[in-house]
Amino acid sequence: MTTDRKSRVPQYTFSTTLDAQIEELQNNPLLQRMKASRRKHSDPHRPRYHYVNPEGTLNDPNGLCFWQGNWHLFYQAYPPEDPRQHWGHAMSKDLINWEDLPYCIYPDPEECCFSGATLVEDDRVIAMYHGTKVGNMVAISSDPLLLNWEKVGNTPVIPFPPESTDPPPYNVFDPCIWREGDYYYSLSAGREPKGPGNKPVAADFLFRSKNLANWEFLHSFIEGDRFTRVGDDGACPYFWPIGDRHILLFFSHMSGGQYLLGDYDKKQQKFIATYGEKFNFGAAGPCGVHAPSATPNSDGTVTVIFNMNPGKRTEGWDQIMTLPRTLSIGSDGDSVDMKPAGDIESIRGNCTKMPSFELPANQEILLDGISGNSYELQVDIDDQGASAIELNVLRSQLKEEFTRIIVYRERGVWSLAHRPFVKNTLVTLDNACSSVDETARARPPETASVRLLSDESIRLRIFVDRSVVEVFINERRCVAERAYPVLEDSVGISLKAVGRAARIERLQHWEMQCIY
Repeated sequence: MTTDRKSRVPQYTFSTTLDAQIEELQNNPLLQRMKASRRKHSDPHRPRYHYVNPEGTLNDPNGLCFWQGNWHLFYQAYPPEDPRQHWGHAMSKDLINWEDLPYCIYPDPEECCFSGATLVEDDRVIAMYHGTKVGNMVAISSDPLLLNWEKVGNTPVIPFPPESTDPPPYNVFDPCIWREGDYYYSLSAGREPKGPGNKPVAADFLFRSKNLANWEFLHSFIEGDRFTRVGDDGACPYFWPIGDRHILLFFSHMSGGQYLLGDYDKKQQKFIATYGEKFNFGAAGPCGVHAPSATPNSDGTVTVIFNMNPGKRTEGWDQIMTLPRTLSIGSDGDSVDMKPAGDIESIRGNCTKMPSFELPANQEILLDGISGNSYELQVDIDDQGASAIELNVLRSQLKEEFTRIIVYRERGVWSLAHRPFVKNTLVTLDNACSSVDETARARPPETASVRLLSDESIRLRIFVDRSVVEVFINERRCVAERAYPVLEDSVGISLKAVGRAARIERLQHWEMQCIY
């Protein structure tokens, strides 16, 4: 008995030239529907410059790539007439201003189109993703805007292992794909019982193929992983070169988004992990960073974007995308730095600058004339030995609501891997008091550890967008959370130095324009 899994969402075949595709998109019924859906949303918590699905919720980002002058973002979308996962699709020239495109990969023969990655070749883009109930799938597109996709064999290229194998030699789940020489390689996400007491630990299983249709299982891929936790899994893997090293980004359903940095032994086809860290500093939900989608750049960096989980129910939408980040090898050679990616300057509006000023000890200063709930704020701080520096955003006048950022200079563990030895600085983002709405859920504070030398200023780059706050610290780490203030005056910004006075060396505030 065959199962009919054909999607109920209208599907269109587009021309293969750019001009013709642009003309066809202008009157495409799906796009018209998406535009109408964007116009009707009036939720005050719906972000203005973070990507949100035009007509419903979304889940993992998939297959981020750059093709013929455009960035392409795919994601798990849930169309209203058939809310199984399809691959949603958006396009951008600059990673910031996104343009919706029609759904691009539809279920059938799989039940749902789950997460996967893309590989850009000279003449085509290859998507490899998990098709639920059948196995891992491959689809190919070569048109200018990646609108038309054809599935290889219209069947899973890596099916589930035979039920007779117990335990199975590998898991079939979220894949990624890359190429070396004559072979394509793919990781399939999962776990294996090699942890303490034979408890499960994160694993990704390596396959190779010469033709994309027939794949050979090789072995488990990761060696030397002392950085993930017992119980983690390696979902949503992305394996790419970064500088002179390699990075494996992934999502653990237990611990959230993280990465392993290491060296790729191409002779043994093994990845030897030498360092690892998380992208979220607590559970992925509520209100936290979720799964990555990443692609390599020609300069040795990697671009990554994440989805973020909600902290309250919102009608017709919930998850959003973070701002994209650029990952690079840190100056110590053993960790990864991150900074905002894309042309953020293109959406900056009015700018307010404040000259340097003294921040008195133990006195909260509410900034005059600088406020809002959709902005970028850059603050350079000389802490001058203060016990902590506190910065509140989305603050109401009487402080019933506020989202708190606290910097604890050299209050973390010792950083002994490189001289000079210093204690790491801790930066905390806390949404416990962000909302008086009884339906909004707080999360434990996000705390990132950052190595700052004694002569470095604290440089914060803060992005507030209605219900999301992202804080980049000295272009090395990022903490991010959702926040749901409901009071009309929860738009203030305040600063406080604890114990001793500090100095604000620079403060700039930009209103941010809507990307839609």
